[in-house]
Amino acid sequence: MRITDALKSLQLGKKKTREKRNLKTIWSPDVWTEDACPLPEYPRPQLVRRNWQNLNGWWDYQIVPAGAEYTKPDGRILVPFSPETDASGVGRVLQPEEALWYRRRFACQETADGQRVILHFGAVDERCIVYVNGQPAGKHRNGYLSFSLDITDLVRPGANELTVCVRDDSDTGNECRGKQRFSPGGMFYQAQSGIWQTVWMETVPENFIADLKIVPKKDFCSVCFRIAMKKPAPVAIRLDGKAYHFREADFTTGRKSGAVLQTEIRIDDPRLWTPESPELYDVEIDAGDDHVQSYFAVRSFGTGTDVNGNPCLTLNGRPYFMHGVLDQGYWPESLMTAPADEALLFDITEMKRAGFNMIRKHEKIETERWYYHCDRLGMIVWQDMVHGGGRIDSMLMTYLPTAFSWIWTHVRDEGNEKRFGRTDAKARARFERDLIRMIRQLENHPCIALWNIFNEGWGQYDSLRLAAMVRKADPTRLIDHASGWFDQGGGDVKSVHNYFRKLVVEKDPRPFVLSEYGGYTSGIPGHVMYEENYGYRDYVPEDLPEAFRKLMEEISALKNEGLAAAVYTQVSDIEEEKNGILTYDRKARKTE
Repeated sequence: MRITDALKSLQLGKKKTREKRNLKTIWSPDVWTEDACPLPEYPRPQLVRRNWQNLNGWWDYQIVPAGAEYTKPDGRILVPFSPETDASGVGRVLQPEEALWYRRRFACQETADGQRVILHFGAVDERCIVYVNGQPAGKHRNGYLSFSLDITDLVRPGANELTVCVRDDSDTGNECRGKQRFSPGGMFYQAQSGIWQTVWMETVPENFIADLKIVPKKDFCSVCFRIAMKKPAPVAIRLDGKAYHFREADFTTGRKSGAVLQTEIRIDDPRLWTPESPELYDVEIDAGDDHVQSYFAVRSFGTGTDVNGNPCLTLNGRPYFMHGVLDQGYWPESLMTAPADEALLFDITEMKRAGFNMIRKHEKIETERWYYHCDRLGMIVWQDMVHGGGRIDSMLMTYLPTAFSWIWTHVRDEGNEKRFGRTDAKARARFERDLIRMIRQLENHPCIALWNIFNEGWGQYDSLRLAAMVRKADPTRLIDHASGWFDQGGGDVKSVHNYFRKLVVEKDPRPFVLSEYGGYTSGIPGHVMYEENYGYRDYVPEDLPEAFRKLMEEISALKNEGLAAAVYTQVSDIEEEKNGILTYDRKARKTE
């Protein structure tokens, strides 16, 4: 073990200045214009309609004591950037005892008889109430999941007013928060709040496709469609140059589920999706008066044995080594919101160029367009659920296990809620509902191979029961029930984090994966945000490329010993962390 590096990572007694240097990627303009509309692209590529309106841009905002009403604006904020970011034009941290109010006017065309107006939010951190023309339209809780509101009865032709009130406790509460902290440092980052993904609106027929699920069969010869609507309607599915027609009688109906069409369509000579050849099938669906465009891929993920008899992961029924990189999705000027769609593309393509075929999306649920780019470019995704829970002893639960893996590694998580910061039963129930909501939101994306429920024990509890729940919700993908340590023997993989010890393959009936390793640290002058340095092994910039090359050779050699997958830390530097392949501003690649 590298004792010196392990102890250094604990940052014991280290004084911090936290003097921030302003960094910016190439995708942000020097000044946002008066008519700016960041991220103008259609935000939901798997269910595309033509009649939509992007509501990103300049809004009024006011921060007031919690419980106080909106009176007059403090200024303007550029949506969808959080107020804590430079890109927002605000640069202020929302506190737990405060409320953040947004307000903007928007135009609405007169709708035809029976049409509905749907308002969509990509994500609002953490809980909010939405008003249209002064009337409540709905509320939402969870800062990472999308939600929609039918505002038909609240809008009028011409000018309308949209108001959103947001509260966020961040790490002082017990809701999903990921890496956010009010006192950031080391592996934790600046807390953010409010609207941080695209706000948009669309007009749909009264009887529209409310949900679409597309699942390829494991034999690759057919694909299952599930189309949910308010009531039955004639449906035409156009796929691969053919049209398949269905009648109202083909639907099943229920008081809660509405009308559901479930059908299976045969695929002749299937084109299989792989990172090397990411084949996608385009789909058009007419359902009554509704018309949508979507896509899917034919592929399967599973487990098996390799040529040496070792447990392994499979893609399309064959052994496949998944070599990935940890991606936390942060940007210096805009935190969790990418400054542009091209920035999302850049990270994915750079990781492919670096030789990786998988990304572990860490402690964050990304915008739908990120998964779309992974689908079409051929990048496998391991998706984390964002952790929640109350405060824990970070030294005992995070830092010491990082350095000395045998500490607490055999602790049971069933009935041990206090140790893991999970004493709030209502918050646990919300976490479980949101875990399934995450799966439902992302399940159509063919790039996703694995759901990761817990990371390093943060908010962990009843992981075996939750793994069974996830398996029932989605039997087509792999499960990592406990990434890092506190393994309960469940899930599909034996998942270990190893930054300081000799890299070895541990014997287990499940495929063995290094779900985090590396973290080699090097700061590039002119491209760092803070003088403080956090990582797991320090290198001067000129020595890092050779050290990285040797580490990649070591991982390659371990494949023959049964290593099934590995995840290098990480895509880019973030705040104090300087262990990225890319600098935080994405202007330099450190490993070449």
